[in-house]
Amino acid sequence: MQIQKQVVLANYTWWKVGGVADHFCLPETTTDIEEALLWADKEHVPITVIGGGSNILVSDDGVEGLVICLKNFSQVESVEKKDRLSVTAYAGTLKAEVLKPFLQEKLAPALFLCGLPGDMAGGVVMNAGVSEKIIPREFVEIVDWFEVIRLKDGKPSTQRYQNKDIQWTYRHTDGWQPGVISRVQVSWPNTPDVDIPQKVKMATRNRVMKQPLNMPSCGSVFKNPAGYSSGALIEKAGLKGYTVGGAQVSEKHANFIVNIGGAKASEVIQVIRHVQAVVKSQFDVDLQTEVKLLGRW
Repeated sequence: MQIQKQVVLANYTWWKVGGVADHFCLPETTTDIEEALLWADKEHVPITVIGGGSNILVSDDGVEGLVICLKNFSQVESVEKKDRLSVTAYAGTLKAEVLKPFLQEKLAPALFLCGLPGDMAGGVVMNAGVSEKIIPREFVEIVDWFEVIRLKDGKPSTQRYQNKDIQWTYRHTDGWQPGVISRVQVSWPNTPDVDIPQKVKMATRNRVMKQPLNMPSCGSVFKNPAGYSSGALIEKAGLKGYTVGGAQVSEKHANFIVNIGGAKASEVIQVIRHVQAVVKSQFDVDLQTEVKLLGRW
């Protein structure tokens, strides 16, 4: 496993912002992941794991220790068709790739997955979901199990967690940390819905129309508070277009902050804090971020 030094992380995030990683690697196999964990243990440095780069904001001052990027650890490993369609994939596999076998069989997870950016491990970590009232609408509903690699007594060890072993909450999971998620299996009853292909096509078209997919962003920035839509609150507060430097509340969808050119992480966080303050002041609602802050803040 090649460990690189001083790698610019902006190149590995959707927002295209962020400083350098002290050390960085791009594993392609489970052995690579194990070697990276052993290296970090030997060097006594902390580990930060990232995937495709959505839903993270990396500090301009960079990230200490070793950043393990799972972007190249990507493969749909197996597809089994019985009474349920089961798909097993490596952690860095994009949700869009796992969507395909479900779409082929006209199953509901295809519609769910078409609305989600990022990779499979990220879906587990944050119990990724959509705002639309569809079934399924959160990862907890489709995950059978996932595997985590960690060091145990100084040696790499892999542990499998069944769905019931994990505490699943809104945009968060607990009960499996620490470690690096390596494989995920998802499944759904093999009961086709002939309308699924058309529904996926319409949902994809709506996303293109309503979301600023042509600009660097992280996806949705804020969780939806109970009974509210974050995007609607931000728009009602008159914050569409609010800008600090190169960071702007999207004119197209208020729950997106876009990089309009040369943005810094410090500017993105200023926009986030301003939006939170204004929404709190006007509506007495606390907006919590989906975004995870990484690095030296």
